[in-house]
Amino acid sequence: MSMVTPASEAQREAWRSGTLPEVERVRPGLWSIPVPLPIPLRYVLVYALELPDGVALIDAGWNTEEAYGALAAGLRAAGYEMTDVKAVLVTHIHPDHYGLAGRIREVSGAWIGLHPADAALIHGRYDEVAVEALVERERGLLERSGVPEMTREELAGASLMIRHYVSMAGPDRLIEDGDRVGLPGWDLRAIWTPGHSPGHLCFAEPGRRLLFSGDHVLARITPIVAVHPQSAPNPLADYLDSLEAVGKLDVDEVLPAHEYRFLELAERVGYVAAHHAERLAEIETVVAGADGITCWEAATRLTWSRPWETIPAHMRRAANNETLAHLVWLEERGRLRRGGSTPERWYPA
Repeated sequence: MSMVTPASEAQREAWRSGTLPEVERVRPGLWSIPVPLPIPLRYVLVYALELPDGVALIDAGWNTEEAYGALAAGLRAAGYEMTDVKAVLVTHIHPDHYGLAGRIREVSGAWIGLHPADAALIHGRYDEVAVEALVERERGLLERSGVPEMTREELAGASLMIRHYVSMAGPDRLIEDGDRVGLPGWDLRAIWTPGHSPGHLCFAEPGRRLLFSGDHVLARITPIVAVHPQSAPNPLADYLDSLEAVGKLDVDEVLPAHEYRFLELAERVGYVAAHHAERLAEIETVVAGADGITCWEAATRLTWSRPWETIPAHMRRAANNETLAHLVWLEERGRLRRGGSTPERWYPA
């Protein structure tokens, strides 16, 4: 585990003790507001950037009453009301980041900003009718991966319940790689960092030497990078490329969406890249030791943070799809090949 220096001891202590951290003034004009989540990550850190006439937010939280109340209370602690929000910059469209954006806009008239690659996925992911087709495509992917039929049914719709934590809201502005966001008093620059989601954005503030890293780089855990019906064909290649690009930034502090703020960006990036290199080597070893192996079989033989049998259904699906992302990366590098169609089997090249 690469140890990074926490920029906030109080935040790290809250993470360790399983409590919600306090609202913190990170710098003059910049606040960190923890918004609770009903999942093991426990909270998302929403950042409030003071403007001459209100505040802009980076990320928003889930659409629950508890989350909305915590965000409103956090804004009040900073001296603002929900009606003062002028913009919501969404790092990516996962429910814990984007879920409340629509509700905030209804209350305040704020504009919502997203990268085009994630904006293009909103309808298919969150529309009641379109989501059936998404589940069907996921079922097909799991079948090709060799997931047993009974397990497949459970896994295909495993994340349907979290759709309800999103107030579906199209963006008012599309934010492209390299765009200067144009918030008065801030020199915020968008960095497109695909991998965890196709349109994931980080935001750099060169004058203040800060990086708002979303889920792209976190202090302790690594984000899920998986092949799924809405992913790019080779999301791990995208992730590792964008990770390398971010690692070259000269910043003093990283402000992620979970866990706690930390200092050493380049060291953390190096650790995450090494983690994926180890995982790729482990998968190659597993494939080499079998006479044609499915993605699901490979996933069950890998090292996870807990025993395979104890991993809940939606996390097992993520584990399968993460394993597939690594298999695809190795295939593209000519280190593995696949044969057959349903299920596909993997072999050494």
